[in-house]
Amino acid sequence: MFPVAQTWLLRQSNSDLRRHGIFTWTLPAWVVTLPSGTSMNVCPSAGICAQLCYARQGTYRFSNVRAAHMRNLLLTLDDALPRFEEMMSEEVQHRRYRGRFVRLHDAGDFHSRAYLKAWLRIMDSAPEDVSFYCYTKEVGLFHELVEGRAPDNFAWVYSLGGREDRAVDLTARHADVFPDEEALTAAGYSSQSASDLLAVYGPERVGIPANNIPTLRKKQGRARFSELQRTADERRDRKRIRHEQPEATGSILR
Repeated sequence: MFPVAQTWLLRQSNSDLRRHGIFTWTLPAWVVTLPSGTSMNVCPSAGICAQLCYARQGTYRFSNVRAAHMRNLLLTLDDALPRFEEMMSEEVQHRRYRGRFVRLHDAGDFHSRAYLKAWLRIMDSAPEDVSFYCYTKEVGLFHELVEGRAPDNFAWVYSLGGREDRAVDLTARHADVFPDEEALTAAGYSSQSASDLLAVYGPERVGIPANNIPTLRKKQGRARFSELQRTADERRDRKRIRHEQPEATGSILR
């Protein structure tokens, strides 16, 4: 039996996604505290994006929204994961998803190998005209488990601003966040503002204008995510080199 409307796992979260037939699956963003009291990073490869994430602002902070996202996360952990896979595999068979799109993670990311593998099996079992897509910063995990063996109904784009940016092939599909539309056009990127689907089905250099939240725009300034991450990576490299260098030994003049 398919779930009734009140128990759908997938949602249509805003009017723009609804207009393009896009359903979403959402987790909490970045580091959260589980009911057990332990901390978990739901975005393991997040970099500077963690400090500029729209999903840690506004309506995402409402208690009812946070509770719903936490319920989703708990479904994907440990012993609950097989049941989640069964429920989601059944749900995507429903006629309401035929010819539609499922965006994974408008917040959160593939937080474990087991979780990613579960989604790949769900996609494999879905009808051919149900399409799945995502933005992700889990570049190494996708190199290992997805590239060259992805289900035909799955598309993705590597999103810059994460700790694995250096592993992204910038001659292939990738996305970067810019201060505004003018900046992304000047850099030779194509905006996905007209439809989120352009991120995976449009030109390969995907530009995303920054969110309009004033505090985030101020933090980002005129740099794009890739530039901010490159600066952070270089700073971390210099720090690591200093720590790895043996302490200089001085001599005492007699």
